[in-house]
Amino acid sequence: MKTVAVRWRQQPPWVPVLFLVPGCALIALVVVYPALKALALSFTHFNMIQPAQAAGLDNYLALWADPFFWGALKNTLLYLAVVVPLLVTLPLGLAMLVDKALPGMAFFRAAIYLPVITSLVVSSLVWKWVYEEKGLLNHLLLASGLTDSPVAFLTDPGNALFAVMAVTVWSGLGYYMVIYLAGLQAIPRHLYEVADVEGVPRWRQWLHITVPLLKPQMAVVAVMSSIGAMKVFEEVYVMTQGGPLDATKTLVFYLYEAAFVEFEMGLAAAAGVVLFAITLVLSLVNLRLLKSPLR
Repeated sequence: MKTVAVRWRQQPPWVPVLFLVPGCALIALVVVYPALKALALSFTHFNMIQPAQAAGLDNYLALWADPFFWGALKNTLLYLAVVVPLLVTLPLGLAMLVDKALPGMAFFRAAIYLPVITSLVVSSLVWKWVYEEKGLLNHLLLASGLTDSPVAFLTDPGNALFAVMAVTVWSGLGYYMVIYLAGLQAIPRHLYEVADVEGVPRWRQWLHITVPLLKPQMAVVAVMSSIGAMKVFEEVYVMTQGGPLDATKTLVFYLYEAAFVEFEMGLAAAAGVVLFAITLVLSLVNLRLLKSPLR
């Protein structure tokens, strides 16, 4: 082993770079180039039929003046404000619940993780049926006496967006639970043993041991759930098509309609650039707030 290490150190300095070239080339091909192409496209008028024509800032000015864009942005930010806190906190509680050696716990973990590996389109179709006027949820509410008439989950503008949010939270719980569970199992057990000997209450152990040591996982969950909330599309497309009255139209759905319904590719690219900028800022803010354990 020592001979191999010596030979490796004697290699020219450009040799390690060769190992990075394939991965960097792939990233440049499928990430960097499309992003730069979209940025360039946002400054043009292009309908996929006629050649692109320079438009300057026309697309961005059109977004600024479009009330539908601002409505989509409002819905997206509301989606973010509700979904992200739930996906940061609820999976942590589930992880602490399943981090116990109890009979049947493996089945319980698998059941919670099942929505993660289920197609989001299929899940959305099932939930659309659950939310229907004569669907399962209304049947349970009427049978329990909690309501006298069916609730319009997807057809009432005041309920629709929150109904879609519930599907996003439900489908992401298992994934983020696994991230927290890995963090919990990496915490040294002797810290809790010492705290027990010192008579520290359980809630203080959670506050002063568990939470600080899980901040790296919290940062990852916050960033990933923020990105997921900003780019939500499948649930909206399958369950509501952006309705009723644009109550569930998000930025990505607005982008989809601009590109593939109205064929305004330049406008759609501009909306994508704005979406990227907002997502980048939110990700940096999340990392900034929880950066101390990430150094």
